Amino acid sequence: MRVVFAALLAIVLAPPLVAQQQPAPPAAPAGAQKGEPAPPPAVTSSVRTFTAPMGIIMNAVRPERASDFEKVVAYLQTALSASTDATVRAQAQGWRVLKASEPGPNGTVLYVFLFDPVVKDTDYTPSAILAEGALEDVRPLYKALSDALASLTILNLSLVSDFSK
Repeated sequence: MRVVFAALLAIVLAPPLVAQQQPAPPAAPAGAQKGEPAPPPAVTSSVRTFTAPMGIIMNAVRPERASDFEKVVAYLQTALSASTDATVRAQAQGWRVLKASEPGPNGTVLYVFLFDPVVKDTDYTPSAILAEGALEDVRPLYKALSDALASLTILNLSLVSDFSK
């Protein structure tokens, strides 16, 4: 696990040509009501699916918002574990959340969502999972997630070599 994490961290800290950053979220829709938070990148960006056997989402989180991000992760874990949907339960089986000890770019806190194995062609968008599993208004969670994220990177990974064998 340490080797996988070290390799993933090296990928994230490598030059931007290695991984594509998600595009900036679009402006709030013209019809949005005043005072209502704009949807976070998780709502407005494309669906997050993986086509390779493994995947990661690197979340660069503003340091002053790390506790908010971890609260959203806790809600996400609750939504995943409470789901009766077999696909969502399969997603939860391969989903790990890791936090880097070292600071990320511009002093951000790096959280890695590691998916091993992935459920191919299944949506891993946190806000979609929260919306499906929530028993309460999830807009504050969307806002907390949006405010916490400085950037994110999504990578599809295939095993090249397994040194444990």
